[in-house]
Amino acid sequence: MRTVEWIYLIFNVVMLVWLIGGRNKPQKRVWGGLVISGVLLLIHGWVEGMRWPMIPAYLLTLVPLIGIMAEARRQQRSVTTVGKHAAASSSSTSAVQKTGRVRIIATSMLVLVYAAVTVGLPLLFPVFSFEKLTGPYGIGTVSYDWTDNSREELLTSTAGDKRELMVQIWYPTDPDAKGTTAPYVNDPAVYAAAFNEVLQQPKLLFSSLDQVKTHAIQEASLSDAEAQYPVILFSHGLHGYENQNTFQVEQLVSQGYIVVGINHTYSSLVSVFPDGRVAQFESEGKEGFEQLQFSYMDKLNETWVKDAQFVLDEVEKLAAGDPNGRFTGHMDLDNIGMFGHSFGGATTVQMLMDDPRVKAGMNMDGVLFGEKRIPAEGVGKPFLMMSADTTVAGTSVMSNEEIAAMGTTRPEAEKYYEEVYARYEPVTAGGNFWMELSNTKHLSFSDLYLISPILEWSQGVDARGAQQLINDTTIDFFNHYLKGQSLRMDSEVGEHASYSLKKG
Repeated sequence: MRTVEWIYLIFNVVMLVWLIGGRNKPQKRVWGGLVISGVLLLIHGWVEGMRWPMIPAYLLTLVPLIGIMAEARRQQRSVTTVGKHAAASSSSTSAVQKTGRVRIIATSMLVLVYAAVTVGLPLLFPVFSFEKLTGPYGIGTVSYDWTDNSREELLTSTAGDKRELMVQIWYPTDPDAKGTTAPYVNDPAVYAAAFNEVLQQPKLLFSSLDQVKTHAIQEASLSDAEAQYPVILFSHGLHGYENQNTFQVEQLVSQGYIVVGINHTYSSLVSVFPDGRVAQFESEGKEGFEQLQFSYMDKLNETWVKDAQFVLDEVEKLAAGDPNGRFTGHMDLDNIGMFGHSFGGATTVQMLMDDPRVKAGMNMDGVLFGEKRIPAEGVGKPFLMMSADTTVAGTSVMSNEEIAAMGTTRPEAEKYYEEVYARYEPVTAGGNFWMELSNTKHLSFSDLYLISPILEWSQGVDARGAQQLINDTTIDFFNHYLKGQSLRMDSEVGEHASYSLKKG
């Protein structure tokens, strides 16, 4: 929860309890509470922005005013009824006292319920934030709309369309750099609608995306603390997007890396172009288990590999001569890495085997789809596989209902996983690593569970804990293979409380 929002919320709840807790409140204090609540509301709306989960809290600003009006009416009523109570019988007095106690209990219960709702809604539907940067650098970011004129786009209805990609680059800046803070996503309404369609979750769950801020400053100057910075490509998963691992990207950049995020058009959650065009996910008529078939996914992955290679070509052009002068001569193209989630992880493995420019790579919970198989002797370059324990468990943790919902049977699913495991066998060959994270899900390797604790609790995962482990491992891996620093992972092979680590 945001700072002013939290202060405003707590003040109003305390004010409510104080006002309901008894009579004869000093009118000056009540008026003071009204003024303070109103001022906090204005500051919150101006600095942080108002949002629907705070509506019960906003209504509490009126409580002091209602209290003042109620007290004035009570005093007027007490004057007109002087003498009547003295004539009342003892039984009547007893009944009145009993009624008063019931009213107090009922009122107290209502206040507690309202206070719980007032506090609970913002907690269940937060404006999430990213962890404090661990490195010495601030973050700058810039986006590009790049078109590969050598490739036709096959998923549009217009003949002659070329393959067009949105690409976001994050880079180190001075830690005190000033400017406009970059939003999490550029068109929150479009993303909220896409999340709603893909995840089948209410749009309200994603209504605060427009207020999520990152640590990045738009178009800030590149830090001159180092002459060059290693470059790392990021590839999202199917239905993912280039910003989906901001939790990880920001920490890498703060440690002195330039990270290039690719949005794979028509395979991403959504692509939003600068002129307002929107490209939605295209399933090509395939759903469920049919979409996961190796024949289809291996072919689709060829497009993603070509996307990554094209983006690397454009990065090389920026390094040689950025029209804005930002990256010219400042990209260390001798030390290029890549990491990806899910299908983007599979793309990373293909790039390691196919493109000599990529020196080291990480696959986060991605089945090894793609044209090439990892040979028995291994990838031949530094490689780290990271997996969720529930993913590698395969059908053993899937109910018959879940398998049926995919459009297949248990025997077919088990046969499918036989191929999955066969492709995994050479992962650690040649001295490479495989880390399996405990109590995690496929989407633990993304920002998704930060959106609401509802998503986190429903999956039974610790989002922040998993992200901390992922970030520590990512930085350790790339610091060693792209910057020549010592490798902590070598001393951590074996079983641990939150993960296991294998080395070939």
